[in-house]
Amino acid sequence: MRRKISGWGLYPEVEAEVFMVKKRDELMEKISSVQNIIARGLGRSYGDSSLNDHVLDFSKYDFFLGFDSEKGILKVTSGVTLDEILRFAIPRGFFLKITPGTKFVTVGGAIASNVHGKNHHREGSFSSCVKSFKIVVGDGEILECSREKNSDLFWYTFGGMGLTGVIIEAEIELKKINSVKIDYRGIKAENLDEVFKLFEENANYTYSVAWIDCLKGGKSLGRSILMLGEHADDGNLTLMDKKEIAVPFFFPSFVLNKMTVKAFNTLYYSKQIGKYSEKKMDFDKFFYPLDSILEWNKMYGRRGFFQYQFVLPEDRSFDGLKEILEEISGSGYGSFLAVLKLFGEEEAPFSFPMKGYTLALDFPLSEETLQLAEKLDKIVLKYGGRHYLSKDSRMSGDIFKEEYGESMKFFLKVKERYDPGEKFSSIQWRRLFK
Repeated sequence: MRRKISGWGLYPEVEAEVFMVKKRDELMEKISSVQNIIARGLGRSYGDSSLNDHVLDFSKYDFFLGFDSEKGILKVTSGVTLDEILRFAIPRGFFLKITPGTKFVTVGGAIASNVHGKNHHREGSFSSCVKSFKIVVGDGEILECSREKNSDLFWYTFGGMGLTGVIIEAEIELKKINSVKIDYRGIKAENLDEVFKLFEENANYTYSVAWIDCLKGGKSLGRSILMLGEHADDGNLTLMDKKEIAVPFFFPSFVLNKMTVKAFNTLYYSKQIGKYSEKKMDFDKFFYPLDSILEWNKMYGRRGFFQYQFVLPEDRSFDGLKEILEEISGSGYGSFLAVLKLFGEEEAPFSFPMKGYTLALDFPLSEETLQLAEKLDKIVLKYGGRHYLSKDSRMSGDIFKEEYGESMKFFLKVKERYDPGEKFSSIQWRRLFK
């Protein structure tokens, strides 16, 4: 069926032949008969990584295949979502070891993006919890991959954006918990220097993330709220029904402007009374604050938006972030969502994270914000950083090749080995790699 699809940022939008996958024999038939194809889960990558002429829709390929309750090992097909896993696992005393900022992501998408969360500095990316997976490669063969078996394909599939093959099932390791609650601590930081010190002083926390007011300049440049968390230990594993609201229509483009972003940032920073805040918080509110608003991407209007996420090496993060925040503050084009996280070492060689700090920003799509992004690209490159492919929709191939360098060359060798005919491709593949 031909229909229009886009990533979560609603840009770009393309018309594609979309094949719904419900059974393995349907999947294998499409892979054998169709060239130039990419797998797609719930479409929550922001840009064009799951867009192509032909798309395999895995949103209905969602089956639980087995669970070892002693070891916490769960076996699922790749269309199972993190939300479905949480509903299964939490009442049994388990939680996702690694989770991004939305639970509406499939396991296949989590592997392809090698998603990370608020605990990367302690527990790494999604690859750290994947024991093995099965993947269909270019000649139609199904290969089992792990750290010991087909290890090159295993490692370069993490962060490979679906270009090494089609993931069909995976075994993932869960972590033990004893509560649906998070022990939360919030700390206000007056500027970038202070929030860096707070990250370092609280590096022992399992979960940490900071919201940044990216429109503030001068002595208040980088004013923030650092949000820390640990799983509570109260024995309450009862999931409550959550109320969700949906954005019913696309907001007019004028709603999100410099004044509304500035007002929002001021209110958000002021809502915490005092420097410190401590409370018990539901896990959904801590990990997935935006998931309670269905289709929140409509708030950016029909033109859509783009997310700009980058990471800088640890020893250059402060100077680089200072220059980037000064550029954003000076432009006046702030972001409602400006999230700073600390990364630790990364084991998957083609993945986005590196030891250092990462900042994620949302910008309404316009000529002005696209020009701002090009200026930011040069600063990221200057400080030895790189961009997150799952969020990207507009970076140039030249910038990408400089950022990923040798790791990209090794990735291309692995792709050539397992997909020599380039059966698996995407708009992002042609934009960045070609």
